[in-house]
Amino acid sequence: MQTKTIAIIAALDTKGAEAQFIEHIVRARGHHSLVIDVGVLGDSKYRTDIKCTEIAHEGGAELDDLRRRADKAHAMEAMTRGAGVVAAKLYAAHRFDALIGIGGSAGTVIASNAMRALPIGVPKVMVSTVASGDTRPYVGVKDITMMYSVVDIAGLNRISTRILANAAGAVIGMVETEVPSQQERPLIAASMFGNTTPCVDTARGVLEAAGFEVLVFHATGAGGMTMESLITDGYVDGVLDITTTEWADQLCGGVFSAGPKRLEAAALAGIPQVVAPGCLDMVNFAAPETVPSKYAGRKIFRWNPNVTLMRTDVEENRELGRILAGKINQSTGPVRVLIPLCGVSQLDSAGREFWWPESDQALFNSLKEHLRSDIPLIELKTNINDAAFAERAAQELLELINTRASRAGRPIPSRQVRERNEIQS
Repeated sequence: MQTKTIAIIAALDTKGAEAQFIEHIVRARGHHSLVIDVGVLGDSKYRTDIKCTEIAHEGGAELDDLRRRADKAHAMEAMTRGAGVVAAKLYAAHRFDALIGIGGSAGTVIASNAMRALPIGVPKVMVSTVASGDTRPYVGVKDITMMYSVVDIAGLNRISTRILANAAGAVIGMVETEVPSQQERPLIAASMFGNTTPCVDTARGVLEAAGFEVLVFHATGAGGMTMESLITDGYVDGVLDITTTEWADQLCGGVFSAGPKRLEAAALAGIPQVVAPGCLDMVNFAAPETVPSKYAGRKIFRWNPNVTLMRTDVEENRELGRILAGKINQSTGPVRVLIPLCGVSQLDSAGREFWWPESDQALFNSLKEHLRSDIPLIELKTNINDAAFAERAAQELLELINTRASRAGRPIPSRQVRERNEIQS
């Protein structure tokens, strides 16, 4: 077994004993440790590899000044920034292979920021007093494993030692586990929702048969943000953005917003992409009682006990068309837009709960009105989940990718390019 180095990040002035406990387990398993101190309150009596003075300095402050000022919020900001900078530098210098952190609310903010500065795939385990609540602010779009500490991280006892030992075992297991070798294929990112699953499943089959690996992201806010992050980081060769529903939540205050930059990464990176208005007929809320009172009287569908869907109306769809066009218009690379004239989701089909052709048409007209004239827009007389739509979307993306490859000097046959505003029955 190859010896690895596991970094341990904690405020050693208050969590030194716990960090040392983890370090002993790491070393007992034959690995090296790298202890990073992010404490501010006082000096630590425990062994440290990366001192808190360095963290503060990289965060734009000096430790002595932070202590004299005694402003917790200011110190938190500096140490959080510094932890991210230091972690990224240490990993780039091959100083560690995995990172484990321990902390309360403040320590979790600092340590998780260090983890978010690391690439996806680097083992990251965070033992935290706040891991039983909303972990999205700490995890973000990175693969951080959060473990609830059960008791406060304030000394070693029969509960804390069991939790800390489990966490140490988890990160050791991660760092010792090798990924089985496999043939690497070009990556395509696709967005999916329960209401567009048939479409994406069919399209994925076409793309995989053509030799691509398809990463599917659940369009729940975090999913869209993660997809955008991977595109920005250069992992992705093409994008099948079928499910742009997160923009409906961003506009109407739903729970699955991916933020105002959704749909920008592929456009700005020049990545070939096919975009469709999937599930823009719906806004997501939690239980029915969480739907804001301003939406009283709207069409509501209870998808499951924790997800309530609200139908978007004509005005909202008109604005969504304008927003999508604005994002797509930023494209510096090849892009095509596909419109399913017979509905943008399972619920948005003839006879179903969200079938509202006038609202859909407002979306489509607005998208066409505001879209750049040189971007091909293809309208299909299908529902988004019909096989014909899914196969066409996949083939359009393959054509964009193959055309780009051919221009780069690798001749790949491509199908005839279709004219803008083609309508296929």
